[in-house]
Amino acid sequence: MRSHVIFREYIWLVNTIHRFRRISLEDLNREWLRTDMSEGVPMARSTFNRHKNAIEEIFGIYIECDRTDGYRYYIGNADVLEENTIQNWMLSTLSVNNILAESKSIHDRILLESVPSDGENLHKLLEAIRRSVRVKIRYRRYGAERETIMTLEPYCVKLFNKRWYALMNYPDKGHFITLSFDRIQELTLTDEKFEFDPDFDAARYYSECYGILNDDFYEVETIRFRAFGQEAYFQRDLPFHHSQRAVEVTDEYTEYELTMKVTTDFISPLLARGPYIKVLAPDWLAEEIKYAHKAAAELYK
Repeated sequence: MRSHVIFREYIWLVNTIHRFRRISLEDLNREWLRTDMSEGVPMARSTFNRHKNAIEEIFGIYIECDRTDGYRYYIGNADVLEENTIQNWMLSTLSVNNILAESKSIHDRILLESVPSDGENLHKLLEAIRRSVRVKIRYRRYGAERETIMTLEPYCVKLFNKRWYALMNYPDKGHFITLSFDRIQELTLTDEKFEFDPDFDAARYYSECYGILNDDFYEVETIRFRAFGQEAYFQRDLPFHHSQRAVEVTDEYTEYELTMKVTTDFISPLLARGPYIKVLAPDWLAEEIKYAHKAAAELYK
């Protein structure tokens, strides 16, 4: 069987078990026979077991069986499918790839966005993270006349707004810096090992941030804003931050509250909503947004 067909079956299996929460092999087969993939042939228990083992090895997703509940199967670590994890990202990406692969006849009516990959540097940096070795980077910031050459300790990578970023420890300066992959001119692995901080948790490091900026300069604050019109629905489905919650709902607006660091990369999305969002707190942020809107309006006089 071709690999892309097997991957389709893996993805179907995980999505189906996750959707039902708990399902017996008999009911799973009933669902399987409703798909075109089955070609009317039930999935043998041996095939199911092979798929289950492969899913654990490839995706790190565990399919468990509860013998006390009628031998029903469930995702043992379902939390990895609810968060911004690599398992969820891989599964979602492969699911979309399969859908697109089946839609080649209408490819001219499927429009996608370009995402810079820079696969070579990403591969090198992930290798450096695995081996805990320092990297030598030739880097040129936007607007800079000269390049900077640095020896850094890679801690994690993050995809944000269609760009890859790397969080690095700068041993010469004693703090973290964030680099954009599209500004890296050259990246080489060194033979210098470094001691990775075992207490570092990438998800926790960014948990109080909007995007890729995090600094002790910023304080965690409670932000309140009102979303008007359809923006209220957009904010409900695609919130700025995981802490965001609706605190007041009216016919005119929905008021939201969230708690995080107000970094500079959070200003742009607020401004982008124009008249559909009004910041209420903190006062300094409301004033900054108001000033920026006034300055923009001046350009059109």
